[in-house]
Amino acid sequence: MLSALLGACPNDQQVVALLDGRMTPPANLPENLTTKLVKSTIWQRLRAEWWLAQNVQPQDAVLCFGNLPPLFGSRGHVVVFIQNRYLVDDVKLNSFSFKTRLRLEVERLWLSGRMANADEFVVQTPSMKNLLEARTKGIIPVRVLPFMDILKGYGRRVNLPEKQRETEFNFLYVASGESHKNHRQLIEAWCLLAKDGLFPSLKLTLNRGDFAELCFWIGQKVELCRLNVENMGSLSHEQVKQLYNRSGALIYPSTFESFGLPLIEARQAGLPVLASELDYVRDVLDPEQTFDPESAISIARAVKRFLGVEEPPLPLQDPEGFMKHILERVE
Repeated sequence: MLSALLGACPNDQQVVALLDGRMTPPANLPENLTTKLVKSTIWQRLRAEWWLAQNVQPQDAVLCFGNLPPLFGSRGHVVVFIQNRYLVDDVKLNSFSFKTRLRLEVERLWLSGRMANADEFVVQTPSMKNLLEARTKGIIPVRVLPFMDILKGYGRRVNLPEKQRETEFNFLYVASGESHKNHRQLIEAWCLLAKDGLFPSLKLTLNRGDFAELCFWIGQKVELCRLNVENMGSLSHEQVKQLYNRSGALIYPSTFESFGLPLIEARQAGLPVLASELDYVRDVLDPEQTFDPESAISIARAVKRFLGVEEPPLPLQDPEGFMKHILERVE
């Protein structure tokens, strides 16, 4: 997203981009764009913040693309793009490592303490706007501007296919392995399906180095329940787009998102979507099937509905039949 934004800079204005030193700037950037790489150290970050405060003029626009407003006040018009929901939602951080929790807590303090340094905030969904407005108390404007590098072929309404297309595998889940991505409930649902003799194929995109424990747990479940699940590992965006073209549907059990980019990318690729019945999903599309992401049973039932597998009805009894069963137990 940042690379696409850099390439879209207007060519009739001088633009300066302060970038994380770990990032490789894309090729063929506009000639009027100057990049300054900032090393990921506290000292270098402070120097960059001070440079920004000293060099921005009243007629300048400042876009902060990293969720946080400037540390120091600016003379220009400051727009802060926020896409990390953890910074604006009162959700516990217990599932993260100590280092990640510390970083998020510091960023929360930074956002709340330096909010006045922003002239406006930009988010991508109405849900994020509601969360942020609760923190800004309406003092600082919040705009909803969904941003993607490719817009073609996206429709918000459901477009049910007349028949399921021929694909290499049934389901795809494009996500990293943080706890809110909810892989464990998804795999538990696949285990329930296996108990019913159903083995739909599922592809995951987990980085094995970053999420070794989760990958090991999934591997155990795959072996124990003989699941048709494969982790493709960490993939480039181009490789992910190729997966969309090979999949029958996207399944998205995440419990917590600021945008949910794979939902739109899947729809652009013509995929049906099975997703959590949560506001962040309905903000961007109406899925073919929804489920309670906290319930493996609910996820499994949504998969069955999508695959056209009927569940047997409850074996209801009339009063006579009920009493007969009761009395059989005591005879």
